[in-house]
Amino acid sequence: MALHLLLVLSSYMLLTQAVEGNIDDFDCVDKYKQPAFQHPLLKHHKIQEIFSLDANLDRNSEYKTNYQSCPKGTVPILKQGNETKSVHLDTVEYPGQHFATIETVLDGSIYRGAEAWISLHSLTVQNNQYSKSQIWLENGPRNELNSIQVGWAVHPRLYGDTRTRFTMYWTADGYKNTGCYNIQCPGFVIVTRIPWIGIAFPRTSIYGSNESITFTPQVFQDGLSGNWGLKVVNEVIGYWPKELFTHLNNGASLIRFGGNTFMSPDGISPPMGNGHFPVIDFQKSSFFLHVKVRNSNYQLLDIEDKKTRRYSDSYQCYRLSYWGYASSNGVSFSFGGQGGDCGT
Repeated sequence: MALHLLLVLSSYMLLTQAVEGNIDDFDCVDKYKQPAFQHPLLKHHKIQEIFSLDANLDRNSEYKTNYQSCPKGTVPILKQGNETKSVHLDTVEYPGQHFATIETVLDGSIYRGAEAWISLHSLTVQNNQYSKSQIWLENGPRNELNSIQVGWAVHPRLYGDTRTRFTMYWTADGYKNTGCYNIQCPGFVIVTRIPWIGIAFPRTSIYGSNESITFTPQVFQDGLSGNWGLKVVNEVIGYWPKELFTHLNNGASLIRFGGNTFMSPDGISPPMGNGHFPVIDFQKSSFFLHVKVRNSNYQLLDIEDKKTRRYSDSYQCYRLSYWGYASSNGVSFSFGGQGGDCGT
C-alpha cells in the first residue's frame, strides 16, 4: 500500500507550515514484514510495544502533526530511487571527515541515552559530499565499535537530493560489515505508523530571522528490554534490538553531539550547520540546546561541563562555541562553518 505524504512538522520553538512540493512517498508494509526481520538474529523477534519511558511521555505536548499515517498493523517505509547502500563511512579516522562536536570524556561512565534540540538548516552540498548534525552513542574498541547515530543530514549520494532529512546510522563492528543508514539493511525495528525515517523536513531555519526551527531526537536504552529506543515528537518511533550489538548492550561509554562533514574527491568540504561560524546569536548560528544524557541509573540530566571535551579538527573551516548552562536553553553550544579546502 502506497502512502502519499505531505508533512507538517512543529518544533518546540515554532509550529511550522509545510512548503509546497515537499512531498515524500512511503509504502505501508506489514510490521512483521519490515526489513528488520530479514536479520538472522531477529527472525523470531517479537516487536516491543511498551517502553520504560512511556509513563513519562507528555501526550499533550506542543507538537502538532497534520499528515497521514499507515493503517494499523503496518509501518511506513520511505520509497527511494537509486540510493547508494555503500556510502561513506562515519568514523573519525576515515579520511575526508571533519567534525565540530562536544563529547563525553572516557572516564568509565556509562550512559543510557542522550537527547538535544537540534536546529535545522538548508545547505548547498555537492553530490559526493555530505553534511550532518547529529547525536552519537558509542561503546567498544575501534575495530568492534558499536555506534548509533541520529540527527539530520544533507546527503545527495544517499537520498538523491539536497533536502535536509531525518537520518540515522548504526554499526556493530567498527563500520566493517554491519550497519547502514536508516533501514537500508535489517536491524532497526519501526513501531510507529507515522512516516519519520528519511523524511525531508518541511522548513528549516532562516539566517538572521526571528524564528529557529528545531527538532528533538531522543535515544535511550530501555530499562525493561535493553533495546535502544528512538523517540521523536514524544513517541517511540522504533528501536535497535540489543541482539544487534556486542558492547552497547552494556550502555554507551561515549556520547557525542555536533556536526560532521565529508569532502568531495576534489578535496573541498561542504558547509556545516548553517554554513556560518558560530556566534552568540542563535538566529545566526546552528546550535544544540538542552543537551542531556541519561546516566547509568537512567536519569535524564544536563550534560556536565567537567565531563565533556570540545573537538574541532579544522579551525579555518569549522568552529564550535560552548555556552554552558542557562535556565532558558539548558546546556547549549553553537557550531558550523562554510567549509572549503579544510584538509583531510
